[in-house]
Amino acid sequence: MSTDPEVAGLPEERQAWARAGLKIVFTNGCFDLLHSGHIQLLEAARRLGDILVVGLNSDRSVAGLKGPGRPVVPEAERREVLEALDCVDRVLFFDDPTPEALIRFLVPDVLVKGADWDEDAIVGRDVVEDAGGRVVRLPLLEGRSTTSIIERIRRT
Repeated sequence: MSTDPEVAGLPEERQAWARAGLKIVFTNGCFDLLHSGHIQLLEAARRLGDILVVGLNSDRSVAGLKGPGRPVVPEAERREVLEALDCVDRVLFFDDPTPEALIRFLVPDVLVKGADWDEDAIVGRDVVEDAGGRVVRLPLLEGRSTTSIIERIRRT
């Protein structure tokens, strides 16, 4: 599931959040080159609850999904940048291609993905909905993606 040592204490922390009546929101991604599309999605996700947990693909996971040359930014640096954002409360690595095991472990109240994801293709949807939570697909900023940024850099 995850090699992130912070995941070990997550069940107790999740229980404390629930006892405090806090709504947990989860989203995930590679966040290789953080851009305005990422910021918009993360801020909108945070507004859907009280605690925003971000599942971050590990370097191994990104390389498997995106191919050679990725990630551009190593996982420790990607985590540092995400943790510096006021809207992000926790960042947890996952090694698998999807965050399904992490979602099953956390069972968030709200699962957020970009609108480019088909509702039926959203990993963890069943877990969240079976627990009484909801899945939210947020609109994306047109033309903003890490892949397009990398392509523009390569062309120049």
